[in-house]
Parts: sequence; C-alpha cells; structure tokens
Amino acid sequence: MATYLKQGKAQEEIAQNDAQVSDTVRQTILKVEQEGDAAVRELSEKFDKWSPESFRLTGEQIEEIISQVPEQTIEDIKFAQSNVKRFAEEQRKSMIDIEVETLPGVILGHKNIPVDSVGCYIPGGRYPMVASAHMSVLTAKVAGVKRVIACTPPINGEIPAATVAAMHMAGADEIYILGGIQAMAAMAVGTDTIKSVDMIVGPGNAFVAEAKRQLYGRVGIDLFAGPTETLVVADETADAEMIATDILGQGEHGPTSPGALITTSRKLAEETLVEIERQLGVLKTADVARVSWEDYGVIILVDTIDEAVLEANRLAFEHVEILTENPDYFLENMTNYGCLFLGPETNVAYGDKVIGTNHTLPTKGAARYTGGLWVGKFLKTVTYQKVAEEASAMIGEYAARLCELENFAGHAEQALLRVRRYGKVAVNNK
Repeated sequence: MATYLKQGKAQEEIAQNDAQVSDTVRQTILKVEQEGDAAVRELSEKFDKWSPESFRLTGEQIEEIISQVPEQTIEDIKFAQSNVKRFAEEQRKSMIDIEVETLPGVILGHKNIPVDSVGCYIPGGRYPMVASAHMSVLTAKVAGVKRVIACTPPINGEIPAATVAAMHMAGADEIYILGGIQAMAAMAVGTDTIKSVDMIVGPGNAFVAEAKRQLYGRVGIDLFAGPTETLVVADETADAEMIATDILGQGEHGPTSPGALITTSRKLAEETLVEIERQLGVLKTADVARVSWEDYGVIILVDTIDEAVLEANRLAFEHVEILTENPDYFLENMTNYGCLFLGPETNVAYGDKVIGTNHTLPTKGAARYTGGLWVGKFLKTVTYQKVAEEASAMIGEYAARLCELENFAGHAEQALLRVRRYGKVAVNNK
C-alpha cells in the first residue's frame, strides 16, 4: 500500500490560486481584443517596461544582435538544434500519407498537411529559455509550417541576444520582443501590426499557460503546459544525492513546480529528505526551489515495483526519471508520462536543453490523454475519398437505408441520387 511520507499543498488552495490567474488572463485578452496594438504596448510598458518603436525586429537588428553573442554560445546552440532537428526529422518520416482501395472502386486516403502559421512563445524573465526556440520554431519548420513567428520578452529592459539568435537559427520568419499574456493574445487574436496565427505553442508561467487555455478554439495549441513537474522512481540501487539534485534542479523553475519521489526503500526516502535540505543550503536558486519543494514536494513509499508503476501512472507527471535496477520495466509498463528518462546516465536537463526530445510536455495530469510537442502537433491528418460510378451506386443503397434509419431524409436523397444516376450507367455499361 502506498504511504505518503511528505505531501504538498491541498488541491483546494491550488484551485483558488488558479482562479485568480484565470480572471487576470481573461481581462487581458479582452483588452487586446478591443484595443489591439495600443493595449499590447500599454501592457508591455506596465509589465516589462518595454515600449520600442516596433516590437518586431528587423533583419538588420537581428544581425546586429547575433553578432554580440559569443561564438561558443552559437556553437552550443547549433549542437542542440542539430539534435532536435535530427530527431524531429525521423519523427516526421514516421508519418506517412496513405491511399487504399477498401472495396472495388472505393479509394480512401489521408494526407498529413502542415498548419499554415504558428506562433511560438519563448519564455524569458529569470530563466531565458533559449532551448524553447529549438523545441517550437525548429520543430514547426521541420513539419513544414510556412509562417512561424516567435515572441520572447525583454529581460530587465534588454533584448535577450542568445534567445534571438536561437529563434533566428531555428528558422523564425518574424521575431517579436514581446512577452506574457499580451504576446499570446496578440499572436492569437491579431493586431494591426501582428497578423494572427492558426496555432500557438510553447511553455511559460501560469499566466501564459492560462492564456493558451482560454485562447484554445480560436486557435490551436500544442497542449496545456503548466508548471514543470518532476517524478523520480527509485529503488534501493539509487542514491539520495542524485534524487535530490534532479528534483531540486527542476524545482528551480518556479515556486509551484511539483517534485515527487516514489520509492520502495524507506531508507532511501529518509536519506533523500536529509540530502534535499543539505543541497538547499548551497543551491544558488534555493530561494525558488525551497518553496517548490516545501509546498509541492511529495514522497510516496510503496511495497513493490508494480505498485510504483501504478502510483506513477496515477500522478501522470511531465518528467519521469527511473532510477531502478531495471529501468526498461517502466518503459514496457508505464502509460502516463510526458517523457521517460531511463537510468542514472540521463536526466531531465538533457531533455530540457540539448539531447533532442522535445521539452514542451503535458502537465497537471494531461499525460493521461496526450503526449508532448512534436512534429505531429503541427500536422493535420485529413482524409479524402474517390469512388467509381458502379461502386457509388452500390454504396448509395446502403447509405440511403442507414440515413433513413436515423430520419435523415436529405442525407438519404444524396445517396439515392447517385443510385439513380450511376446505377443506370452501370447497367448500361454491362
């Protein structure tokens, strides 16, 4: 039976915080809808103290900004983007168009068509997430999206040069220095200076995530990506130092980022609690990581590995690290996760920044029904049909009867028209 050695905040308190965020986002989106560019500028001035002549960077500005980025940083970005691109290209190859003759004269098929335009959000603030440019812009381009625009906020009144370099190198067609709810709303709703897109993607804080939720339907989204979640599943073969490092390393994302440990070893659980306190004493980002651990940290003690699988599936966390004797057992048996990290040799930071899998992943239980961002998210799998005359007459008879069964007289007439027209043709041709 699962036993909680540590629990985080009550769900009621979390829900109350979410409601406050939702109201702020609703009002902000409405303001952008009604006032357009004026609202975007006002909000940018208010939240980021940023009001340039144009939020969109020109080609000359981009070149000047990139020239300021150290060569080593450029090379590191190239390395990361090559890995992301290589994996995305292989994923794209797995999605094939099909056409099949299901009955004589009945041709059915599907095509994978890229979305026309996508807006990518690249977070800034305390943590300028350069890697989000690779994960969103580059992946969209591999999928074949024609127009990809990207927004990122200024940092302390300055343009984040490395982020701009990554967006440009990833293939962004338009780059805007614009952040927060106003950026998401501008991309989705459109203004006089920012043409709206068909889909918005990318991670962000609670306000950005809520903006995506409220804008969904007007535009497509990748998924609801809330605060980062990290789960470590461990047995007696793991060590407390690694577990604590990997949980706190993700907890620094923000004060509402859950971190959890499921383990079959009480001794390891207790050692991890001690080790987390030790590391919080030296971690540079402990001011954030401590809050996330104290408010959202969880430790669950289980009796068996099978029970660990059950609990991990129930949590359905974004990132799941497996530090057990047989990590592949979880690959074979787990079903609810954003990304699995199998064995001590890998970790969430690899996935976040450089190894090639995408870091925009499902949170808040969404892993029960969706995976993360990948080339397939930017593709619409659409179907078509072609039918020969004789086949149309035959299908029409079935269709008419089935339509009449549901009282759809107009539907039935569509079918009967083909029966009358092509049934005669078929008879005459014999």
